[in-house]
Amino acid sequence: MTVKRLAILGSTGSIGTQTLDVVRSHPELFCVSVLAANTSDEVLLQQIEEFSPKTAVLVDETAAARLRERYHGKTEILVGEKALLDAAADDEADTVVTSMVGFAGLAPTLAALKAGKTIALANKETLVVAGELVTALAKEKGVPILPVDSEHCALFQCLQGERRETVERLILTASGGPFRGKTTEELQSVTVADCLKHPTWSMGKKITVDSATLVNKGLEVIEAHWLYDVPYEKIEVAVHPQSILHSMVEFRDGAVMAQLGLPDMRLPIQYALTYPVREAANFGRMDFKTRMGLSFEPPDMKTFRGLALAYEAGKAEGTMPCVLNGANETAVAAFLAGRIGFLDIYECIERAMDAQENVAHPSFETLCEADARARAFVRKFLENKEV
Repeated sequence: MTVKRLAILGSTGSIGTQTLDVVRSHPELFCVSVLAANTSDEVLLQQIEEFSPKTAVLVDETAAARLRERYHGKTEILVGEKALLDAAADDEADTVVTSMVGFAGLAPTLAALKAGKTIALANKETLVVAGELVTALAKEKGVPILPVDSEHCALFQCLQGERRETVERLILTASGGPFRGKTTEELQSVTVADCLKHPTWSMGKKITVDSATLVNKGLEVIEAHWLYDVPYEKIEVAVHPQSILHSMVEFRDGAVMAQLGLPDMRLPIQYALTYPVREAANFGRMDFKTRMGLSFEPPDMKTFRGLALAYEAGKAEGTMPCVLNGANETAVAAFLAGRIGFLDIYECIERAMDAQENVAHPSFETLCEADARARAFVRKFLENKEV
């Protein structure tokens, strides 16, 4: 392989730091051209000093000022939203790893696509809120979108060499999160600390909450619809507490292809970055000499309503998935701040979806407006609720 030059957007977050672990283990395959973060100037400084990118971006001006006071090396320090978009389209980067959290990842992903960059997609919200827009642009530019999520990377691998018309079902697996098996009554008293104790994965706070509500799995269902052009009726979810089997594809002859591996995000990250080559890795290995059980059960969509709401939004298309996402991001932030309870997240999403008009075939500007309206609705609803 020739050396791939990477732009890593969201380099200080969970996926970004694990991407740099992959780079660190394969210096002969990768170099870092761009690093970008929102506010984490101290972590970004350490990354700059180790990987010496051409450019580093901090969206937050105060954080960028702190970084500029302490760093006086060759890396150019840029600041602001426009700098982030410019970094996503940087001439020196071949592949852009989009791992910024939430709706904020959409604009830089579009900028990278317009510049003809290969996308290693870890920001699922990009396809959730703008799947029609993003997939059309990728097709127009002739550039691939390679999934980094463990479930979508699993589906991607299972589909290699297969004709799409032979696909009967996509089956996404879910761990069930920390509250698997709990009743609605039990969920009324859970705390933020309880929610952040994920049984198998180490992730950022927001995605860990989304895993607990099953909203995250719902977002992945919408993402799968756009990545693989499969109708929602053929996308299912199976709860698999061990998080060893990452997803499956069932074909029309009844055969099921599955991808297994330890719950380590570096595995799908490396596959996306080295595709179509499968490179060696020093990650942990599964030991089949030890007793290992794999179990599956249907998701409880009545108690954990995030998955059902996502199916509803996805099938509605238009701006409704954007409303779902904006409402969820706002509600999760309120939950993490201790302002609302766990179950209130569902109420915020449902009320926002009921209140917002659905616009078909939205433009980027229309999506931004829908996102802003959904967030404003939830903030006002919570203000009234708290009073």
